[in-house]
Amino acid sequence: MSIQINRKMLSFAGVLGLLAIGIVTIVFATPAVSTTGKTQSHDRGPDSCTPVIIAHRGASGYAPEHTLGSYSLAITMGADYVEPDLVMTKDRHLISRHDNELGLTTDVANHTEFADRYRTQKIDSNEVSGWFTEDFTLAEIKTLRAIERIPDIRPGNARMDGAFQVITFQEIIDLVKSLQISQRRTIGIYPEIKHSNHFKKLGLPMEELVVNTFHQNGYLDSDAPVYIQSFEINNLKELKKITNLRLLQLYDSKSLEPADQVLLGANITYGSMSTPEGLAEVAKYASAVGPDKSYIIPRNADNSLGDPTSFVADAHAVGLKVHPYTFRAENTFLPEEYQSDNPSKGARGDLTGELQRYIGAGIDGLFSDQPDIPLRIRGPCL
Repeated sequence: MSIQINRKMLSFAGVLGLLAIGIVTIVFATPAVSTTGKTQSHDRGPDSCTPVIIAHRGASGYAPEHTLGSYSLAITMGADYVEPDLVMTKDRHLISRHDNELGLTTDVANHTEFADRYRTQKIDSNEVSGWFTEDFTLAEIKTLRAIERIPDIRPGNARMDGAFQVITFQEIIDLVKSLQISQRRTIGIYPEIKHSNHFKKLGLPMEELVVNTFHQNGYLDSDAPVYIQSFEINNLKELKKITNLRLLQLYDSKSLEPADQVLLGANITYGSMSTPEGLAEVAKYASAVGPDKSYIIPRNADNSLGDPTSFVADAHAVGLKVHPYTFRAENTFLPEEYQSDNPSKGARGDLTGELQRYIGAGIDGLFSDQPDIPLRIRGPCL
């Protein structure tokens, strides 16, 4: 009887967590593949079908973000690309965290040996308190365990707190190359360089290291299954000079300015970068744009979706692909008309309905925390 009860209590999130852990175990028992990142014997590449599905921080709607479990699950679901955010350690290792502040996504607060590392500093004009990756060596980072960023919205994910380490960029590449064998397709990697100017001021620039890591792993040209993204401008222009890999310009809210442009006093806003003239300038160094999805279909005052703008057509007119962010299934993130009646913070609504509106607006790809949902809409990709 107790066995039957326990089986009933095993949640969907728990099953996914066990699956992800199992996949990681299998992958790291398999020799790493060091061949080129391009599609070779695999029949399908990550850009073979439209829209391209980018697993935002992995399958972060089902497992803690930026973990091998989250990335593994996204790949087995069929995601075309996995998207790691990259920050730097004190000893110059690229690791995958959404921010350089560790308190929200690791158990660092429980490590008394690091209590004296807690401090306050300015990052991109914002005052932030916590523990920062640039104050830790990789060996120290590896003693931490990942935790769920938004446990009130994703309590199922929080049950996996402590199951995964913080991982390096190279470990993600190794995972992708290993899973390409069993998946029989080429899987793309879509990193975002976080807080570029902040790390440069610390003497820890990331751009050349990101490029060198890709190049050393066989990802060399514009046809490689790679995009490198940033909210800043100058680091993308710098990247354009040192690599042929594709670049994507991210767009924050229209009234905001890219962090590097604030320091330069350039008075360039994301809004001005979204005009036909602004997009034409972006097209000089980027292959694609990643706007907040409100650039494509803004929300009305009542939080319902409005009418599509000309952003997609304007971007396409200058040769830019359009990959908006971020599509999430929970009511907290959905437009009013696609929310369910369940008042719970973690309750899910009709993400399919929202996605269909954006796909109908002509987007080329999208970032999603639940990549299985847009994959079901798209259907088989052969």
